[in-house]
Amino acid sequence: GAQRHRVLPVEEWLRKWSEGATAFHRASGHPLLQEHLDVLTSGHSGLRVFFPLCGKAVDMKWLADMGHSVVGVDVSEQALKEFFADQSLPYCEEPVPGISGAKKLQSTSGNICLYCCNIYDLSSAIVGKFDGVWDRGALVAVNPCDRPRYVSLLSSLMEKNSSYLLVTVLYDPNKHEGPPFYVPESEVKSLFG
Repeated sequence: GAQRHRVLPVEEWLRKWSEGATAFHRASGHPLLQEHLDVLTSGHSGLRVFFPLCGKAVDMKWLADMGHSVVGVDVSEQALKEFFADQSLPYCEEPVPGISGAKKLQSTSGNICLYCCNIYDLSSAIVGKFDGVWDRGALVAVNPCDRPRYVSLLSSLMEKNSSYLLVTVLYDPNKHEGPPFYVPESEVKSLFG
């Protein structure tokens, strides 16, 4: 359908944040993450967990408070700064070597590190590898034509035995142009193998 060819430019996401058009943001923790936390962590603490297209997800602080190290990425500097302000967390800011214009915002406690850049500019050389990924709104926000590239990037950032928790939405794609984009289970299986 029409969704397959829809492309949202980065500027559109920045506009959504600047205008407060962020109905996708959850003010409280995600119940599916809470319910399936053991799938993500296997009961371990001290894991590195990646939040692709993180916005200002409150779940980042929740996992960090449990002793995990959280890394997120988003194009919206406003969203990332709002996260630290909303959570009353002091942070420091520095440029990211190798990514022009990118910034790294890190909590002074060191266990939350958020990158302000295009996700496709990241690599394991910059952010390392992760034990877990919480994808609550990234795959469904990525332009459909970019899904293989997105999954390839995420795969390159994952440790061998890592866990990937994915939330998608089911609806009639002919009645909504997205985002969130419809990602059928068959496509999830073909993308992730």
